[in-house]
Order: sequence, then C-alpha cells, then structure tokens
Amino acid sequence: MNQIALPLEWPADPRDEEFLVTPSNARAAHMVEHWGAWPVMTALLTGPRKSGRSLLARIFASKSGGAIIDDAEKRSETELFHEWNRAQAERKPLLIVADAPPPEWRIKLPDLRSRLGASPVATIGAPDDELMRVLLGRQFLRRGLDARPDLIDWLVTRIERSHIAVMRTVDALDQEVLERRKRLSIPLARTTLAAAALIPLPTTDYE
Repeated sequence: MNQIALPLEWPADPRDEEFLVTPSNARAAHMVEHWGAWPVMTALLTGPRKSGRSLLARIFASKSGGAIIDDAEKRSETELFHEWNRAQAERKPLLIVADAPPPEWRIKLPDLRSRLGASPVATIGAPDDELMRVLLGRQFLRRGLDARPDLIDWLVTRIERSHIAVMRTVDALDQEVLERRKRLSIPLARTTLAAAALIPLPTTDYE
C-alpha cells in the first residue's frame, strides 16, 4: 500500500498579521479604520471566511481599544442586543463580524434588527487580481514551492475568485509535488486542479 503524504502544519509567518489592502477590500478597511466617524458606536464587518475579516477586526480592536464579536451569527441575539447597547452607553466602539449583513443574516429579535440596521456595514469583497497574485505567491513561498509568475498568472485566471480557493489550490499542488516529486508547472497544475475539481476539466486549453 502506498503511503499518503500528509499536509504539514506550517509555522506562523509574521506577515499573517498584515492585512493586505487592495481595491477589493479598501473601502472596508477605510471604514473600520475611521471608526470615529461611525454614526453609532457599532459597525458590522462582513465578508467570506478566510478573507482576513477576523484579522482586520483584531487590528481594529488593537488600534481603537474597542471590542469585537466574531462569528456573530452563532451568538445569542439577546447577547448581541445588550452588547450593542453597551457600546453606545460606554462610548466604546464595537465591531460585529458576520458572514453577511441583515436581511441576508436573518434576525428574529426586532430590537436587534433595528439597531443593526442603523449600524454602518463594511464589506470585504472577493479578492481582485492583485490580491489573488499576492495570496498565491505568499502561500507558495511559505511551502518552499518555486511558483513562476506565469503559473501564478495562469491560476489567477482559472481558479475560483475566493480566499478559500487560493488555499485549496496551493494545498492540492503542494500535495502533488510532494507525492510525485515533480516541479511545479502549468501542465501539472492543469491536471491536478482539474482532478480536484478546482478548475474546469481541460478541453482545448494548451497554453
């Protein structure tokens, strides 16, 4: 029986605490940074998981002295209601992190719904080309993989435009290189990622 290579637990990188600002998230970063201009003392930060939203929230808390509530959809609505009121009473900024704002985030408690409706919303969008390239480059470098710029450009135009897709893509290629002891290349990426359903099956794409 062939041994299956297991993915390594990669050590922390100092850059993990650096929030990369590109056009896809610049408006969200600006709003969170300028919390003093919020109309109320609470704001919502939304965006897909792995998008850096929790990191941005931690940076906010460090700079503002405010509080954060992450994964807010999993919290009690009563708890969120009281925390919103406390932020106003104590004049201490509160950032609530969630997958999506109301009404996509269905809230049953009318008083909480109205309060969140009065709160500004910062939304992190899908990563743009610039951010995709940086994220891919960092992940490949972290694993000691030699990913040439032409491969990264090829990946940016083909994989799903999401932070999770970047992680899954690099994980799949890392595993393939580790098992087959081959050099990273576009042909290897095409075959590996198509098999993993991370890109469409190749047809007449031979560049």
